[in-house]
Amino acid sequence: MELAGLACAQALHKVYGPERYPRVLVCCGPGNQGGDGLVAARHLWHFGHKPTLYYPKQTDKEHYKSLLRQCETLGIPVIGANFSEAVGETDVILDAIFGFSFHSEPRAPFDEPIRSFQQTQTPIVSVDIPSGWDVETGNPNHVYFTPNVLVSLTAPKRGVKSFSGRHFLGGRFIPPIKLLK
Repeated sequence: MELAGLACAQALHKVYGPERYPRVLVCCGPGNQGGDGLVAARHLWHFGHKPTLYYPKQTDKEHYKSLLRQCETLGIPVIGANFSEAVGETDVILDAIFGFSFHSEPRAPFDEPIRSFQQTQTPIVSVDIPSGWDVETGNPNHVYFTPNVLVSLTAPKRGVKSFSGRHFLGGRFIPPIKLLK
């Protein structure tokens, strides 16, 4: 999670530097993808950005609580409502809502942000697979948004083969010894 979040922060920072894009709305889901977002927010703060966390469905897992406390200690604002107001006051969005294990229609409180992503002109960076996309088939009917930037973790997923935006491969998750096999 730490390497994944760092990779996401580095990719966003490379494309959308804090001089022109200081305000980053980091949208976090309740699972591992959201944890990547929490880590990314912390790193973005250290890189000179001004992140805000949209984290409406927090988990009780201690690791996530610790990541959230780290963000709060840095003074990173955390919101759980007023998404439309927050998206209007940001320069770039980091989509860390749903990952490759999500297989249903987005429900509240995440359906509103995902619909909003389809209509915003604000640049979007998605973590691993854009929220709402199927990991195998992608976004075949173009029901969901297409991000400007995608950060694939470990390897690009089958569902993003038609993605034509800026694409990063994040992290060093495969031990070198495994590459020799």
